[in-house]
Amino acid sequence: MSDATRKADILRLAHLRARGEQAFDLAPDAADRKMIAGELALSDLRKLRLQGQVTEDGTDWVLEAHLGATVVQPCVVTLDPVTTRIDETVMRRFSPEAERPEDLPGDEMEMPEDDTVEPLEHDIDLNRVLIEALSLALPPWPRRDDAEMGQTTAAAEGTEPLTDEDTKPFAGLAGLRDKLKDDG
Repeated sequence: MSDATRKADILRLAHLRARGEQAFDLAPDAADRKMIAGELALSDLRKLRLQGQVTEDGTDWVLEAHLGATVVQPCVVTLDPVTTRIDETVMRRFSPEAERPEDLPGDEMEMPEDDTVEPLEHDIDLNRVLIEALSLALPPWPRRDDAEMGQTTAAAEGTEPLTDEDTKPFAGLAGLRDKLKDDG
């Protein structure tokens, strides 16, 4: 993100306290969308918008927003482009009681019970919220509607290839059941 864009998209809590709430409408330009698409391994990011408000709730700050995006990803079967429209509600609660997890490389992390709660700092970075919400909303296995997995078989010369049906242990039982029904 450009420096000017980054500064405008960071809400300073000291400024928010006087108002109690702040509306926002974040729509990255083409250059910023291209950078985000690269970070998230997308083929294209045609539209992107995070629109909502941050309100004070006691000692916490609550972000409620709508994420809208049009993303293009490669199909997991054919690698052809798959376009997906994303419309998601985004909720975050920034609380001084939330603990920041230790970020140690290679260590496992336990997922918190409420994944909308985040540690309260001196500001709220709307770009970080936008990119995180988008990455969570992306289809993990984008696939074209007409894409089908083919079947590859191989066998030594002079032998019959083994198929997926042959490897299913109960596949022969259905035929036996049907034969027994016919025999009475």
